Amino acid sequence: MFRISHLVSSTAVALCLPASAALADLTADQVWSDLQSYMESSGYTVTASEAARSGAVDISDMTLSMEMDEDAGGGAFKVELESINFVEQGDGTVAIELPDLTKMNMTFQPETGENVTVAIDFTQTAQTMVAAGDPGDLTYTYAADAAAMALQSVTIDGVSVGPEIAKVDIRMTDLAQTVQTSVAELRKMTQDMTVAKVDYDMAFNEPGGDDTFKLKGTMNGLTLTGTGDLPLNTDVQDMNAMLNDGFKAVAAFTTTGGNYDLSFSSETDGSGTANATSTGAAFDVSFGPEGLLYDIAQTGVEMNMLLTELPLPLSFSAAEIGTRFLMPLQKSNEEQDFGVAVTLNEFSMSEMIWSLFDPTSQLPRDPATLQVDLSGKAKVLFDFLDPTQAAVLEEADTVPGELNALTINKIELDAVGAKLTGAGDFVFDNNDLQTFDGMPRPEGAVDLTLVGGNGLLDKLVEMGLLPEDQAMGARMMMGLFAVPGEGEDTLNSKIEVNDQGHVLANGQRIR
Repeated sequence: MFRISHLVSSTAVALCLPASAALADLTADQVWSDLQSYMESSGYTVTASEAARSGAVDISDMTLSMEMDEDAGGGAFKVELESINFVEQGDGTVAIELPDLTKMNMTFQPETGENVTVAIDFTQTAQTMVAAGDPGDLTYTYAADAAAMALQSVTIDGVSVGPEIAKVDIRMTDLAQTVQTSVAELRKMTQDMTVAKVDYDMAFNEPGGDDTFKLKGTMNGLTLTGTGDLPLNTDVQDMNAMLNDGFKAVAAFTTTGGNYDLSFSSETDGSGTANATSTGAAFDVSFGPEGLLYDIAQTGVEMNMLLTELPLPLSFSAAEIGTRFLMPLQKSNEEQDFGVAVTLNEFSMSEMIWSLFDPTSQLPRDPATLQVDLSGKAKVLFDFLDPTQAAVLEEADTVPGELNALTINKIELDAVGAKLTGAGDFVFDNNDLQTFDGMPRPEGAVDLTLVGGNGLLDKLVEMGLLPEDQAMGARMMMGLFAVPGEGEDTLNSKIEVNDQGHVLANGQRIR
């Protein structure tokens, strides 16, 4: 997935690069050389016909191509531009005249399965692009009234599939982008991009079958900021080698809201429709020697679904839905950071859903909240991005890493009148795998507080959702693991694991 994203993003940067104030007189040949060098360092083979004239370089029949490694599924990626001209402006800048149409082709040739070729057209309207600065330290500025990507054809094992089988149409308006790039030991890049609106329309129908899928929607007020370090000479399809050579990419993406409508039909999974809106979204991602970070959140979410497998419509809303994930990528003798977090704030369901299990409204229906935030330290013992080491790891019965520490920064579940909160810290002894049956022995403690637990049990018994004997068992467990706290219906619990591997609840040994 990352390789495909890198191919598309590097192509987009090359075709939609951007600029600012001129520092010196640039020549058309210098800008063309910089762009060509960037594409080659991104892994493309560049072929083109060049024609020089006074103050300009005209490029025709330009092709950017890349062969995919077998471990990435095989195949190739190719971009074709009929012409691109570099014209000196007389003010120290160089205008880059981009074609209205750019053709992209992707071919997938897996060892097993069908060979697939996909053709996509990228079009631009009223596009402008200017380069300024000094050789080795350039800024590109790009703008366009509109741009679009449309699926033109799909060929499966030599058989062409028409638009009635596969349709992808993405349209953008009011594009603006600035990219600053400097070259030394690495090519360092900084970019800012805005798009006023993105409309997308996708549809897929199963050839010779009845399965269908349709998705149509809009995103508003897109912004993208990012930085990157790109090695000048490296194998872009060997991510472990790229990281060793200094590759790093950081990006932040936001929108001011959007919506979509989805429908599907399947002989095996039934059919359904869904529509959703949000007031905004944020997506942060970084990929480098420090690890992989993935952080995404949506605000003001409203969702409605109708599924043939369920007897009634489903509707819910949330003030925020988010997830965060951090993991190390490379072998190291030093401890590295990892983390995972999940956020669900002010989650509400429709009255119709509530009525399924609480028809008499005995449970409080205040918006629910779930927050889990974990972080820690670990050692990665293999370079699993290295295909050779990954193959060895897959064959061998070997532990790929060590868990050294875990911090429970926050646990909070607030729903149906009860609230559970907690936090704690543990360290792990990887030399002791016997005490906990193959798991490194933990040492530390977690503090938990439950408010409203007994009251919730009472309501569940009254509703008939929980038998009295099971409620009694739950109360006995709470009595074993918890002690009364301040306030009505409040229980506190401190669960500890000491250096001898003993497990204690509020000071009482339970293991």
